[in-house]
Amino acid sequence: MSTWFISDLHLFPNRPHSMALLLQFLDYLARHRPQGLYILGDLFEYWVGDDVLAHPLGVGFMPVVEAFSRLSAQGVPIAFQHGNRDFLVGKAFAAQTGFILLPDQHLIDLYGIPTLLMHGDSLCTDDHAYQQLRTQLRNPQWQEQFLSLPLEQRIAQAQALRAESQAQMHTKAETILDVTPAAVKDVMQQYQLTQLIHGHTHRPAIHKFFIHEQYCKRIVLGDWYGTKGSFLKVDAQSVRLLADYYKGD
Repeated sequence: MSTWFISDLHLFPNRPHSMALLLQFLDYLARHRPQGLYILGDLFEYWVGDDVLAHPLGVGFMPVVEAFSRLSAQGVPIAFQHGNRDFLVGKAFAAQTGFILLPDQHLIDLYGIPTLLMHGDSLCTDDHAYQQLRTQLRNPQWQEQFLSLPLEQRIAQAQALRAESQAQMHTKAETILDVTPAAVKDVMQQYQLTQLIHGHTHRPAIHKFFIHEQYCKRIVLGDWYGTKGSFLKVDAQSVRLLADYYKGD
């Protein structure tokens, strides 16, 4: 048996290759029945509320929604953790797909190894402007007010915020966009564990290091663009990070 992890797919109707690759991957999981699938955030490029599925924008997501629902109905647990792009995925969407909604920090037993799951954006503590924005966007009162707006207005605001974020990416130093080592150390010490899995930075790698002479591992999931995806497959014997493609092996 195996457990799979993905993140940062940034699905959008105008990115058909990523959606097609995800459908292929979900079909593979349906045939092999893994122990579980974890989605560590940013499944979508942006999400403005579960009612978007009734909008023409959301119709393009329905093949993916239906594929998740079929996989869940076959008994494969699908756990979802919010990212910085899809933090408004809610209970209605979870009910439709069979998702189990996870908190921002979630501890699991991964074949005998206590492992912390995160999206990863909260670890980028050197990006002070983003952390301030994150605090605002995760505020339940702000979310309630935003979701009360007409759907078209929410879509327009999300598109504007996305454009602003992309513009700022070109002006920020690479180190600011990555996780802060001190934040990684702090959260691992907080949970007293030696393994962390996260996404967000789009820099797939397995980092090995020591904290107080204790061997630790930080596994970073990659992103999905075009015909390439990033997958982490873990079983009792191995950890495989497939950072660039998927062949169904």
